[in-house]
Amino acid sequence: MTQAAALRAGAEGLAAALPPLLAAAEHLAATIRMGEHGRRRAGAGDEFWQYRPAQPGDEARSIDWRRSGRSDQHFVREKEWQAAQSVTLWLDPSQSMQFSGDGQHGSKSDRGALLALALAVLLIRGGERVGLAGPDLPPRRGDVQLMRLATALVSRTAGPDYGAPELRGMQPHSRAVLFSDFLGDLAPVEAVLTKAADRGVRGALVQVLDPQEEAFPFEGRTIFESMGGGLRHETLRARDLRDRYLERLAERKDRLATLARLTGWHFTPHHTGESAQSALLWLYRALERVR
Repeated sequence: MTQAAALRAGAEGLAAALPPLLAAAEHLAATIRMGEHGRRRAGAGDEFWQYRPAQPGDEARSIDWRRSGRSDQHFVREKEWQAAQSVTLWLDPSQSMQFSGDGQHGSKSDRGALLALALAVLLIRGGERVGLAGPDLPPRRGDVQLMRLATALVSRTAGPDYGAPELRGMQPHSRAVLFSDFLGDLAPVEAVLTKAADRGVRGALVQVLDPQEEAFPFEGRTIFESMGGGLRHETLRARDLRDRYLERLAERKDRLATLARLTGWHFTPHHTGESAQSALLWLYRALERVR
């Protein structure tokens, strides 16, 4: 196959995947009742938010004299805090996210992409800015941005076995949502959340798992291998590993929940056998609680 033919085939594959993902995200978002997030607050920005009565200490240049001229008191013209209305999404690109145990529920990456895009639909339709972590797709508003997000989510390339969250693109005092199985080293996660907290970034962690990763239904001779082939373990008595595995998984969830609480974030586990609607509703409400 020539380079041109390969490029065309890749483009056609991307175009084929894009409409179903966007349609599914739109449908999922439509199941969540729209509402204000209640995060609008005064600060540095370009858009008018509200007038408020002048207070001692306000500079004379902040007074809106036209509005004040219609009243017996002075008023200050406040603008929105634009950073607080910016939400940055990160979807783990690791090969681990490609896992689908029995093939009935799709991969963890597919579910993460659906939730990320559906959340973007809700936020952008609510007037907020949404982008992806990294330098290429900063938070913006509008349907064009939705299409950019959908294109980026379906065209992402697989990374290493396990991923580490990306901090670039997250504006100070903004919001962020990280989608991952968080099955790799948690040290990079701790580092990113600590840096994010120092910059006033708050948000939510969504641990996306496959039902088999939650239940460990394996018995007898089993070969466990990472999606990238970097890790491999063979056992003749897989059932004997179940209790230890579930204990370590519970410890990992508890560690993530504790980390989120200490840094002002929210955490939830979600597996692909569960309703995507319930996870999206949790996310929508979690972002409303973020201050």
